[in-house]
Amino acid sequence: MIVRVPASSANLGPGFDTLGLALSLYLDLSFEGTGGARPADAVPTEEEHPGVRAFRQLGGTGPVTISSRIPMGRGLGFSGSARVAGLVAALAQRHGPGFHPLDEAEQLLHVATALEGHADNIAPSIFGGVVASAGGHAVRVPLPFEPAVVVWVPPSTTSTDQSRAALCPSVPFADAVFNVGRTALLVAALAAGNIHALRTATEDRLHQDQRFARSPGSRVALEAALDAGAWCGWLSGSGPTIATLCAPGAADELAAALPPDGHTKVLTVDTGGAVLTP
Repeated sequence: MIVRVPASSANLGPGFDTLGLALSLYLDLSFEGTGGARPADAVPTEEEHPGVRAFRQLGGTGPVTISSRIPMGRGLGFSGSARVAGLVAALAQRHGPGFHPLDEAEQLLHVATALEGHADNIAPSIFGGVVASAGGHAVRVPLPFEPAVVVWVPPSTTSTDQSRAALCPSVPFADAVFNVGRTALLVAALAAGNIHALRTATEDRLHQDQRFARSPGSRVALEAALDAGAWCGWLSGSGPTIATLCAPGAADELAAALPPDGHTKVLTVDTGGAVLTP
């Protein structure tokens, strides 16, 4: 059996640790289901992999094999996707045929968040789409349009723990109000399909400037994307990847306008979340 889980882009600018969207870039985990068998040529993944550790966390047995197109350490939710995949596989192995990941959505969200430390990239990988998460709850934001998501991925990597440690422990009141307003506007603009408000709605004063200081090329890429006509853009997760939204027909032109020292991917918003196939 195979679990397929989408990558994610977290924060979406101002929604620090609360907003994320699922991307059409996937991690696959294959495992022995009830009465099933591993392909003879499958090479088991090492036990220290976050997906395997999550699988064992919920009692998964037997070898698993993981393949992924999600780059590691780039702010596209690799570890979150792997953990969701491992947990889904363990639950599917326990419940047998007919199991659907959303049957155990609450447990998945709780355990995966505990393993990952925050839910903003976990929730989209479970549910798909754009998801707001806080206080143990996760709610999909309606998205009445289908944007292209153009991501710019530099060769450098970022440690999430180091990136978070570099953030200021407190912020001015005005900056907190600024981000609350932008986050509310962003959720409303996405739900209403108001693309004209997205650029303002993705502005941030809490975390991106500190992270751009450690990855100045990412700031250059974001500015280039906005100058080239992107509706909006943000530092994906803790970076250094930049994610942008635009009309599908403009995606290739936008990708060509981004700095050549990184590579681009033209993606869509995944709406299926974690899925299980025989």
